[in-house]
Amino acid sequence: MIYRENTEKRERDILSRYAMMACETRGRDIPEPLCSVRTEFQRDRDRIIHSKAFRRLMHKTQVFLAPEGDHFRTRLTHTIEVSQIARTIARALSLNEDLTEAIAMGHDLGHTPFGHNGESILNEIHPGGFKHNEQSLRVVEVLENSHNKRGMNLTLEVRDGILNHTGPVKPLTLEGCIVKISDRIAYINHDIDDAIRSGVITADDLPASCVAALGKTHGERIDTMVKDIAIHSFDKDDIIMSEDTLNHMNVLREFMFANVYYNSKVKKEEELTRVRDIIVFLYGYFSDRPEQLPKELQAMTEEFGTAEIVKDYIAGMTDRFAINLYRELHNGESRK
Repeated sequence: MIYRENTEKRERDILSRYAMMACETRGRDIPEPLCSVRTEFQRDRDRIIHSKAFRRLMHKTQVFLAPEGDHFRTRLTHTIEVSQIARTIARALSLNEDLTEAIAMGHDLGHTPFGHNGESILNEIHPGGFKHNEQSLRVVEVLENSHNKRGMNLTLEVRDGILNHTGPVKPLTLEGCIVKISDRIAYINHDIDDAIRSGVITADDLPASCVAALGKTHGERIDTMVKDIAIHSFDKDDIIMSEDTLNHMNVLREFMFANVYYNSKVKKEEELTRVRDIIVFLYGYFSDRPEQLPKELQAMTEEFGTAEIVKDYIAGMTDRFAINLYRELHNGESRK
């Protein structure tokens, strides 16, 4: 049997001097007895994977609001792809794979239904705005309850990586930095794959310079980016992509915004209007009737305020739950 102490010793013997060792974690807000088998970062990963918020990612939109087909990415498959890319980079750099995986698995727990469109609408209507990375942190610290305990009580390094996987703040650990760049590598490339599959673009539409520099296929492009990071970041205290590869990745990202993310074939006006109607209606409905919120959320309105809890409820919904609840409540309102 391999005990936790053996794993921690192995980390000290094998991992880079820049790796975050599990035995050196800054710990949890509420101290807990150590596990005899798993390190603290392994425990965090397991808590995230076994959470209700993680399971709900299966039914949350990535890009395509109403895909006709079973092979388009969801928020869950995006999360798994980010984790795979991030673990590969962490292993190549002798950094902590368990910490990297825990951050990757938790980074999008706070995403709304209907992808970034849902996020934008909540940001408009909720006082103080809405950011999915901040909501992801709120999920693991407050909303995901287990055994009548509030939050998952994760380590500081995992919570920091989740919060700072996007935005201007650099994560505290290199493992967090890996997830930050892996998130971008994953979504640019798998969104290209989905856009080609849907017929919105063709492979020939991609910028020729990017294809020449990064590769023709989904796998080739990811392979190029991952190896570039591994080569330029090895034995350094930063996660670095070469200027040439970074420039080509950013050109691809700009191409996707111009040709896919805002393309009316991907997000038809009537679908966007429907998403807005659903979220605005639900937000107003429960703001006026907090007594109809789930009981566990009702109990938190006095502490956090009704608006905050209504936002939490809507952000946690899956696409199909939001649609079905809207139909039920809206039809009920119409009959009055």
